[in-house]
Amino acid sequence: MTSRRAPARDLGAREGSRQTKGRPSDRVQAVLLALAAVLAVAATAGTWEPGAKDPAGFAATCGTRTTEATTISAEAKGPAAFDTTRRGAAGALAAPAVAHARESVAQGPAAFAATPSSTASARTELVMSSWLPPRHPIVANAFVPWIDQIEAVTEGRVTVRLLARPLGSPPSHYYMAVDGIADLTYGLHSFTRDNRFPRSRFAQFSFIGDDAAAGSRAFWRVYTGRLDAQAEHEGVKLLGLFVHGPGILYNNVRRIERPADLAGLKIRTPGGYVADLMDGLGATTLFMDSGDVYQKLSRGVIDGLTMTYEASTAFRLTPHLRYAMRVPGGIYNTTWYVVVNEAAWRKISARDRAAIEAVSGEALADLVGRAWNDADARALEAIRAAGIDIYDAPPPMLDAIRSRAREHEARWTTRVATRGYDGRAALAALRRGAGMGR
Repeated sequence: MTSRRAPARDLGAREGSRQTKGRPSDRVQAVLLALAAVLAVAATAGTWEPGAKDPAGFAATCGTRTTEATTISAEAKGPAAFDTTRRGAAGALAAPAVAHARESVAQGPAAFAATPSSTASARTELVMSSWLPPRHPIVANAFVPWIDQIEAVTEGRVTVRLLARPLGSPPSHYYMAVDGIADLTYGLHSFTRDNRFPRSRFAQFSFIGDDAAAGSRAFWRVYTGRLDAQAEHEGVKLLGLFVHGPGILYNNVRRIERPADLAGLKIRTPGGYVADLMDGLGATTLFMDSGDVYQKLSRGVIDGLTMTYEASTAFRLTPHLRYAMRVPGGIYNTTWYVVVNEAAWRKISARDRAAIEAVSGEALADLVGRAWNDADARALEAIRAAGIDIYDAPPPMLDAIRSRAREHEARWTTRVATRGYDGRAALAALRRGAGMGR
């Protein structure tokens, strides 16, 4: 079949195709961005208002607050940072993990690595670039309490500054951590678009699971265990992996009863497996990151999209959607990483690294997954209230997705087998861990 996939946006394609070393111009631009961020922090003394409109227009409220008098205005141009501490309900979710981490780290004297500017106090501040809106549930209810955990289990020796605005586009975030432009970053494996993480693809397939927490825990265990995830994340220390809830196919044109109904529809995807799946089923696919979807959908540039329940409300898409098709375990999923720059990681003492790892990994996967489950549950109610037709895929569509999914899974298992990995066993373990039992 001739590919119907539309060209990627120039920015996404350019940023996503960078190799680890990068072109000289990329590195110069990255350094200038980092310098601009430092100058902005030094020169600005505004305040960020929790009620201010965020970059993606996410309108939900959550209990975040600033903790320093000098923070960055939400309206400031260019990269800007604000440092938040998060208490209350979200912080309470983190308490058991913090207690466990403290028990797991050996007591006694330890040499703590110092930052260049703070040798005497032996304290380290990690800068985390974040491209999701500050009040997105994953930021507010997962990353923010995790940041609090890090400070708690290291007894304040390691803190994290969460940036209000990102230092680059979403596809560039992995490379920003590699190059040290930001110490901590997160993102989708499919956003890198340079085939850097082929073994991560197994958790993007259809029918993985409906529980983001169980799926995320299983993804961490299987990818880091059977498939050596750290080896694919070259140039950084891998701290977290997770998936979201079941991926849904939305559109504003018609119910999709059979593959032929996708013909002529322009569907946004986040890249990776679901782009290939939708392309094979007959849709015209366009890659774009989450922040661009509202504008493209509201202006009729796209007819539909693949996203979660949560994303349809988080990015204010429900007024522009009419149909939502789902399958057991999700039409697709996306895989996410949380990484730290290697040099920044080495500056932290061994004792504190162990403490941070104790609240990361599977513990972080569970924290993010639970936040996503809660957000999906609230969003599903809002989708129904908006009058969107939510329906299970009819047999012709379900059969077509299963057929295409088997083809992609078979190609993937063959590919990873050439490197000595048992992809079939890994996929089966993931589905069992995520609750699908296939």
